[in-house]
Amino acid sequence: MSAQDEAVVRRFYEEMNNDRKNELADELFTADHRMHDPQVPCDPGPAGITAVISAYQRGVDGHWHIEEIFSAGDRVVVRWTGSGTHVADMNGIPPTGRSVTVDAISIHRLSGGKIAETWEVWDTLGFLQQLGVVPTA
Repeated sequence: MSAQDEAVVRRFYEEMNNDRKNELADELFTADHRMHDPQVPCDPGPAGITAVISAYQRGVDGHWHIEEIFSAGDRVVVRWTGSGTHVADMNGIPPTGRSVTVDAISIHRLSGGKIAETWEVWDTLGFLQQLGVVPTA
């Protein structure tokens, strides 16, 4: 199952996120998918994750690059880099035109061939500093 689970998660990053195929959400996520990310509020299910991803697709013209992917049991771990240019309102921050690059790690739990739960940590401080809304040290 590990290779199949990794393929589902890879489709999330490459097809849904990067290729902007948000209609894949129902295919990739369970109806009750839960996102655990203290910086990113997300409603449950495919519609919730689509809303979150759409915000970054629009706000920073986002691109997600998988640096590393591996699995164990029903979990798939992805170390990824998000990048883009801040071109539209993002979390109440008006567009700055600045380029951003953010490192992150996500753990996805799969059930029945779909992503059922996601835990995510990313460099929120670095993101805000690159946008110029938080001073650098």
